[in-house]
Amino acid sequence: MPTPASSAQTTLPRRVRVGYGLGSVATGAFGTVPGLMLLPYLTDTLGVAAVVAGFVVVLPKAWDVLLNPVAGRISDRTVDPRGPRRPWLLRAGIALAATFALLFAGPDLDSRVLETGYVLVLFLACASAYAFFQVPFVAMPAEMTQGYAERTRLMTWRVAILAFTILLAGATAPVIRDAVGGRDGYRLMGLAMAVVILVGVVGAYLGTRDAPVGAVAPGAGSLRDQLRVVAGARDFRLLLTTWVLQALATGCMLAGVDYLAGDVLGEDGASTVLFVCFVGPALLLTPVWSKVGEHVGKQRAYLAASVILAVGAALAATAQVAPGAVVLAAVAVVGVGYAGCQVFPLAMLPDVAAADARRTGENRAGVYTGVWTAGETLGLALGPGLFALVLALGSYRSSTDDSSIIQPDSALTAITLGFSVLPALLVVTSLWWLTRYGLDDRTELPA
Repeated sequence: MPTPASSAQTTLPRRVRVGYGLGSVATGAFGTVPGLMLLPYLTDTLGVAAVVAGFVVVLPKAWDVLLNPVAGRISDRTVDPRGPRRPWLLRAGIALAATFALLFAGPDLDSRVLETGYVLVLFLACASAYAFFQVPFVAMPAEMTQGYAERTRLMTWRVAILAFTILLAGATAPVIRDAVGGRDGYRLMGLAMAVVILVGVVGAYLGTRDAPVGAVAPGAGSLRDQLRVVAGARDFRLLLTTWVLQALATGCMLAGVDYLAGDVLGEDGASTVLFVCFVGPALLLTPVWSKVGEHVGKQRAYLAASVILAVGAALAATAQVAPGAVVLAAVAVVGVGYAGCQVFPLAMLPDVAAADARRTGENRAGVYTGVWTAGETLGLALGPGLFALVLALGSYRSSTDDSSIIQPDSALTAITLGFSVLPALLVVTSLWWLTRYGLDDRTELPA
């Protein structure tokens, strides 16, 4: 049974931290594999034009932008002995695993239009289930502890498990696909990743059974009224804008991994190696970034991580002329920054929601996280869509399993710039908002 959270309850047992972090197995797998594999599946297996493929990737995520605040509102008002969030972890999580298994399992319909429509409908179903899993999951830390530093420690576990899952899913998904080949390879990969998602869902549900839950009353008024209040929270707006722009940058890079590896570097297995370089540093450096945040503050540490990410992305622009080792090193620098850029915004969000709850006596954590995850979803969705647009501008040639296409130089340049310079510019732009964020351990009310 969950226990009521109190101001004295600032430190969580390790089993609760780990249990909560296991939810990142589900979010990491779903957040990574479609961003990494769905666009190449559409353009290079189903033969869908890059612009149309980009639309298929973006539309379900755009739906999530509307659905996430609704999911947050619903979870805020859920009454259940297990707490308002945990029931949704199980219900939506199982639906997410089932629909994900079907996403890449489409039958041969001998019609590109029908096959594209199948992917669109199933991805829409996945996105809907994910909204009702992710929003309650992200809302939980604001209610589990009132400790400013404890939220960073909680996020350290979450991001470490997230990094491991992203590395596992992102590195093994292409291997599973390539081991079988063709559409059957994608089908097997989709089933394997669905099992991974289900493990995370069940682990998070069971692991948080002893987690404290908030005792603050749900916010009054309609959803529109609460969204208006959330929109008026200055620090939340600044943090959200930063997060969305960086999610857009990350989405571009994830979408570009397969293309950069196959078309620009042209090396077997390069996709997996690139992905390991991108995510691997997070496994080692997430605890380090947490310590840095404790010493200099979350905002300053987040700024440093963002600059490192942008520098690494800019260095990757040498991919067409530099040795492969240089490109891998640049991507590893990206990974160093990426680790910090995951820890700190996720630790700062519950600070904003908890400060609002203490100030007003009302619980809008679900609405805050609904808007937050809507922004994240939009950024991660528009990333592949933006990358697909860059491919189209570079005259990228789509293909099927039965055709071998040599890409023009313009397409290779588009792939390189979409993977490097564009994300770097987006991250640098996000710093304008991040430098204006003002909630820290001096302004946050102590527990």
